[in-house]
Amino acid sequence: MTRDYLTIKQAANFLKVTDSVIREMIKSKLFKATRKGNIYQIEKAEVEEWLANLNEREIEQLALKRSVCRFSDYFKAKFIFLDFYADNKYEAIAEMSKKAKDLKIVKDHRWLYQVVVAREELVSTAIGKGVALLHPRHLHPSKVKKPAIIFGRSKNDVEFDAIDNQPVRLFFMLLLHNDAQHLFSISYISKLLMNESNLKILRKTSSIEEIEKALTKNVLR
Repeated sequence: MTRDYLTIKQAANFLKVTDSVIREMIKSKLFKATRKGNIYQIEKAEVEEWLANLNEREIEQLALKRSVCRFSDYFKAKFIFLDFYADNKYEAIAEMSKKAKDLKIVKDHRWLYQVVVAREELVSTAIGKGVALLHPRHLHPSKVKKPAIIFGRSKNDVEFDAIDNQPVRLFFMLLLHNDAQHLFSISYISKLLMNESNLKILRKTSSIEEIEKALTKNVLR
């Protein structure tokens, strides 16, 4: 009987997780990998059997890992923008809008600034704990080249009419293509910010790597 094998990339796609999750599974001996040249392979039947026998807690852990994988579709380390200066909310939005253009997520930062300010004029996107989730009122897939989430941090406190009356220093700019992406990202970030240790890293560290870890890997702990 012929055995089917999966590469690490194929196994990641099959389980809807990142390649690094599969590597961690191999390292912890959850899956046995054989090397063929420069490629590691896992027997597909082994992966299917593992998936079929998950208990409730393991299913929840897999769902969380899949969420990180999905968030990573929109967020990259290069989307981290640290320590800009802004006197007020409009300058903060302008800085984040310029960053979106620099990253080639949008062509026109002036358009982005206008639609985000228009959304902000309706009700503040500051959600408390010094965090704002900037986004346009309406989704604009024709204007946004690729779904993306930018994380920015200001050097100083910025008054933002937050629900807890606290100034903002941490900014997420959500530039997505549809409601499903938007609702998922809002939920993911909100859960992430419930972890005070993650918030501390986002507020204090100067390491891009540590911030990326706080926004992805740390959420699994």
